Amino acid sequence: IYRIPRGESVVYPPSHCPWCSYNLELLDLIPILSYLRLRGRCRKCGNKISGQYPLVELLTGLMFVFTFSKFGFTFEFLAEIVLIICLIISTFIDLKHQIIPDKVVLPTIIAGLVLNIMLRRENLPNYLMGFALGGGIIFLIVVLSSGGMGGGDVKLFAAVGMFLGLRLTILSILLSFIFGSIAGLILIMLNLKKMKDAIPFGPFIALGSVISLFMGDRIISWYWGFF
Repeated sequence: IYRIPRGESVVYPPSHCPWCSYNLELLDLIPILSYLRLRGRCRKCGNKISGQYPLVELLTGLMFVFTFSKFGFTFEFLAEIVLIICLIISTFIDLKHQIIPDKVVLPTIIAGLVLNIMLRRENLPNYLMGFALGGGIIFLIVVLSSGGMGGGDVKLFAAVGMFLGLRLTILSILLSFIFGSIAGLILIMLNLKKMKDAIPFGPFIALGSVISLFMGDRIISWYWGFF
């Protein structure tokens, strides 16, 4: 989240303070606890550490727990974790930089295709249709809106479709636009945004996709119950 938008390697140098480049020790790398122990400051220079670090660590840990509780320790669990990691990284980068990097979504799409071939071969057409629908609908919106959305949104929804399949991808698209519209209206009413201001859509794609992953079947069954 920090390095990719800056064009830095995610491997080298190792984890370090962004202010003084001090290489973090093993005890500094314990999620959340290290932040609390150091009171949110670098051990060496004393500069403040962004609260984004413990937030991302907590969110990632919770999502791993929720995914494990739904799928158990299965190949399905491992596959969905790949998607969730992509969504978390894309969300925070989009919020700050209003971009969704290819370095995040393209490997996710490839990983989704490989995992589907390995684990879901008999249902592969369903996930390929999800991929085509997810990316296709957003691409059509980009064309019709003359750039109202970005290419990163297209690729991210294509990645979502590769993991969720056709039915849950349709639901995630609907939920994403509902949440995005509600958030946009609230921001406009609070005079935080204007009608023509850009609002990062990646977080709403992530929210709609996660809800579809965990609750999608129940939501669809509830909806069809009205008919």
